[in-house]
Amino acid sequence: MKYLIVGLGNIGDEYHETRHNIGFMVLDALAKASNIVFKDGRYGATASLSIKGRQLILLKPSTYMNLSGNAVRYWMQQEKIPLENVLIVVDDLALPLGSLRLKGKGSDAGHNGLKHIAATLDTQNYARLKFGIGNNFPKGGQIDYVLGHFDEEERKVLPERIETAGEIIKSFCLAGLNITMNQFNNK
Repeated sequence: MKYLIVGLGNIGDEYHETRHNIGFMVLDALAKASNIVFKDGRYGATASLSIKGRQLILLKPSTYMNLSGNAVRYWMQQEKIPLENVLIVVDDLALPLGSLRLKGKGSDAGHNGLKHIAATLDTQNYARLKFGIGNNFPKGGQIDYVLGHFDEEERKVLPERIETAGEIIKSFCLAGLNITMNQFNNK
């Protein structure tokens, strides 16, 4: 059984490890822990991970955030992965830093990456793992905040939360959406 795990982010050194790129950071950590490397391909960098008979295609789109749906659709078709086996890892301003919420569907909540995925797939019924980045910014400062880097205090929280996000991804593929939500949400 195949799964497509998509970490949202923007390519380029100027975006490396910014808040908006937490999806890339989660997949990078999962790949590193599994001793696999990403290779550049059409619409993004991919790596393949096997866990207990399940094949996980990890995807970091190269389309920039606002066109993420193109990469998701291409790799779903390329690997013949059904929508219920797709998980999008995304930053979320509405959640406190490090909070993790798995959902089976929902609105884009103003997130341009999710908005494009929903428009491209013509549905909002896809799983997403929201990684809280907090909202500690002045009025009108949202863009600078999400495209900014984590500060020193925030960076201390990240390794454990990124590792937990990796566990949620594995559980999603092995135990399914509902069991994983019950086990990890609100923790």
